Amino acid sequence: MKNSDLIIDELKGIIKAKGMKYTEQRAIILQILVQCNDHLNAEDIHSIIQKKHPNQNVGIATIYRTLNFLEEVELITSLSFGKDGKKYESNKDEHHDHLICTDCGKIVEFLDDDIEKRQENIAFDNGFVITNHSMQIYGICQTCQDK
Repeated sequence: MKNSDLIIDELKGIIKAKGMKYTEQRAIILQILVQCNDHLNAEDIHSIIQKKHPNQNVGIATIYRTLNFLEEVELITSLSFGKDGKKYESNKDEHHDHLICTDCGKIVEFLDDDIEKRQENIAFDNGFVITNHSMQIYGICQTCQDK
């Protein structure tokens, strides 16, 4: 797990290397994702900024552009929900996979060593070297099943 200060320093380094301007807005958006244990969409982030940083003038378009940039430089990742858009999380934690409820949108993170090993074996058997992967399993959570 990366320290949030190290992630912000990483952001500063990436922005400098790309010849871009470091802005407080970019840092705030990344900080929100680093400190949050949930998966957030752009509107959630906008709402948090309005509550916690009311003096920052950060529009929703800036948030979308920043999220795209942060994902491009691999400081965050996203989960796609089709017409419902994307939810984002920081890359501060080690690799994990996701169970996603298609009714309520609940997301459960998990890591299973047997699944990871099986994926490695499948890749090897097919002449692949895994460089990255993401597993998303869609279904109905227990709460929604009980409704």
